[in-house]
Amino acid sequence: MSAAALVTAYLDRIAKIDQAGPKFHSVLAVNPQALQAARALDAERRAGTVRGPLHGIPLLIKDNIATLDPLPTTAGSLALAKAFRVTDAPLVARLRAAGAVILGKTNLSEWANFRSTQSNSGWSAVGGQTGNAYDPLRTPSGSSSGSATAAALSLCAAAIGTETNGSILSPSAVNGLVGFKPSLGAVSGRGIVPISPRQDVAGPMTRCVDDAALLAGIIYERPRRKVALETTISNKPNSLRVGIAPATDSMRLGVEALYKRAIEVWRSAGA
Repeated sequence: MSAAALVTAYLDRIAKIDQAGPKFHSVLAVNPQALQAARALDAERRAGTVRGPLHGIPLLIKDNIATLDPLPTTAGSLALAKAFRVTDAPLVARLRAAGAVILGKTNLSEWANFRSTQSNSGWSAVGGQTGNAYDPLRTPSGSSSGSATAAALSLCAAAIGTETNGSILSPSAVNGLVGFKPSLGAVSGRGIVPISPRQDVAGPMTRCVDDAALLAGIIYERPRRKVALETTISNKPNSLRVGIAPATDSMRLGVEALYKRAIEVWRSAGA
């Protein structure tokens, strides 16, 4: 499938089930230049140039992250409804250089939920209320609500969210995704509407672990030592240290059983 065909398919799906139909309100705006970018990448491929594994792959970006596309970076607020940026955030530039197509921007909890102790997760003045991918009347959690719902509904190949305190992990959990919050400083925070420089970081929200690892490797700002997990476990028993948070009373029994089983898998592998 060509990148142009893939972008067209995602745009059609966004129109049918996000903007119409059940109206999940997960996509705040689609990029009017996405199809043009996809065709250019298809031309590159025909000419023998492939930028990498993201060549022609459509991604959605949380709307507190700047892109140079003709889309405002609103953080969900009417105060920034016309805040167009002339440069990509560094993490977006890395994705674009790797061949990704920026399909559009996702809805979020307004100001990434930094506005009230009583705010609704997934609601913004610009985009309205995002619905959970499995039931639009249930919470998508926040603040990367639109990124989670859109990725879970296959409105994009994957999405990028941001986290200060649970804003990648929680919406990923309740929408059945893999969410990964990189270590603070591993991904540039420039071009992201901030909450806390001591906590904010962007990360991938995907439907499988391999995709999360792929995206994380591209958006990392500084080189990091690569560790082959399988080799580490099989050749150097007890060399891998895993931190475990104890199960809590609020954890569901089914989840607790899976959690304990996962811990035993690590132990049996030599961790």
